[in-house]
Amino acid sequence: MTIKAAVIGHPIAHSKSPLIHGHWIKTYRCDGSYEAIDIAPEDLKTRVAELVAAGYRGFNVTIPHKQSIMALCETLDDTARAVGAVNTVLIENGVLHGINTDVFGFIENLKNASRNFGYSWSLDNGPALILGAGGAARAAIYGLLQENVPEIIVCNRSPDKAQALCDLGPGIVRMIPWAERENCLSFCNLVVNTTALGMSGKDPLEIDLQTTKPDALVHDIVYAPLYTDFLRQARDYDLRILTGIGMLLHQARPAFESWFGLLPEVTGQLEDLVLA
Repeated sequence: MTIKAAVIGHPIAHSKSPLIHGHWIKTYRCDGSYEAIDIAPEDLKTRVAELVAAGYRGFNVTIPHKQSIMALCETLDDTARAVGAVNTVLIENGVLHGINTDVFGFIENLKNASRNFGYSWSLDNGPALILGAGGAARAAIYGLLQENVPEIIVCNRSPDKAQALCDLGPGIVRMIPWAERENCLSFCNLVVNTTALGMSGKDPLEIDLQTTKPDALVHDIVYAPLYTDFLRQARDYDLRILTGIGMLLHQARPAFESWFGLLPEVTGQLEDLVLA
């Protein structure tokens, strides 16, 4: 029987998910389909019920439904509950199970990069600086806590939002004011931009990376453009950099596994396809 899956959002035409999952369906010769479905917020409950009735095995969830879909799920995995967002839904016997794979994608991208560095770098080597305090920052912090990062520093333009994230890891996660974002670069092992600053059509991310620890990793979860000004500056200072495309690809893997029963691989061919 053909397994039907999809991604829902509003808008949805920009989504790379059909390319990713379509590639894996073809590569692994699965009897399945994957499509993008635009669902307005006010239609979410009705349209999701239609997907269930139509026999869909599940779907990915993107903006603006990652929080609102939680109310329609019978169960939530531990990560979804901790992060407060669902990006994958598995449907079994008409019941919706909410999953968060963003944390897996974020951490797996970092681990994959570290394996390719050729020098001793690991997540638990020192503190991490997280720029931003939205959903992506929350996922990143939760993942870093699971990997025993000794200290996580959150910096955001709205200090109240940053302070709220400290509750994820009391004694490990702390916040600093946005004006002090450059003060801890000299000792941080990892610097991550989780904001939309620097994304195509958005304001630039204003930060001077000159004092960054020489063996630190600078990561931007933005992938449009692939090489943001933030990453270009880091590269000018001969710092190791990591783009956001890997997180996008790796977060899709456990979603595909939940529907099709196998964990696919991220290959150069897939990365080229998504970036074309």
